[in-house]
Amino acid sequence: MRARFSSLNPGDTMTDPVRIAITGAAGNIGYALAFRIAAGNMLGPDQPVSLQLIEIPAAAQALEGVMMELSDCAFPLLAGLQGFDSAEEGFKDVDIAMLVGARPRGAGMERKDLLLANAEIFSAQGRALNTAAARGCKVLVVGNPANTNALIASTNAPDLPPENFAAMTRLDHNRSLAQLALRCGGHVNDFQRMIIWGNHSSTQFPDIAHATFRGKPVTESVDKGWYRETFIPAVQKRGAAIIKARGASSAASAASAAIDTVRDWMLGTPEGDWTSMAIPADGSYRIEPGVFYSHPVTCRDGKAEIVQGLGCDAFARERMEATDAELREERDGVSDLLD
Repeated sequence: MRARFSSLNPGDTMTDPVRIAITGAAGNIGYALAFRIAAGNMLGPDQPVSLQLIEIPAAAQALEGVMMELSDCAFPLLAGLQGFDSAEEGFKDVDIAMLVGARPRGAGMERKDLLLANAEIFSAQGRALNTAAARGCKVLVVGNPANTNALIASTNAPDLPPENFAAMTRLDHNRSLAQLALRCGGHVNDFQRMIIWGNHSSTQFPDIAHATFRGKPVTESVDKGWYRETFIPAVQKRGAAIIKARGASSAASAASAAIDTVRDWMLGTPEGDWTSMAIPADGSYRIEPGVFYSHPVTCRDGKAEIVQGLGCDAFARERMEATDAELREERDGVSDLLD
């Protein structure tokens, strides 16, 4: 395995750069991610970044092209740019790892086959992170099945704290805000306290019981029938609808959600609001440890904490338990890689 390196020096007066690894960096999501991170959209306009881009050997030439474009943009904040075809080399000393690359579901593949194929990828990446990454590295898993992939990666990185791993459900959170804005005639900025519970799959539960619209409960602006029969299925199946419409899966919106997740994780959630992240279950809301489950969280000083004390009615409880059951079934299907 070899590294391909180019260095861009922003000057000695700038803050030390944050090292960020992106796997699957030549893919659609990775491509959309890299340029926005280099432009400062994730960590802010004053924070230099050094990108460590990782791809499989077969995509090495495409990765070279991505690096050429990044160089040509002459981003003031891009302090370093490296390409790797080895995860262990690519994760060397990184502060943030965004695990995007994953095996897509092919024709004739059963869900369990997809789980097993990705389990092997993410167990290897977990071991590489354990060996090479900075001990405080934050790891966001984007590649699906994201929740279980995060569990696998974390389990295989025993020297990194489990709370430093998360799976992305911010895309579902953002999709929910967009659907509510369309229904209520408002803007996404008018909404706070949306929740995605559970798995990033069709069992996820988008919960508006605690959400607000211009400071008032969202439930005063939408009727129960629309919420249960239209809104929830629309959010759960939005990914499939996009594939049907454009002939390819979500890329730009997924990259944007990944940036939102890391930005809030590292810089903090807005005052009075929270976000949705799949993090290790700790017994909160009767979700027992052993899975990565999406909760409402607030972030401060690089730590995500579950919002406590929210009420859950029978309708919510049933859906929270259904998505929990799916996650535990997924975990059981890859149990050999979790020892």
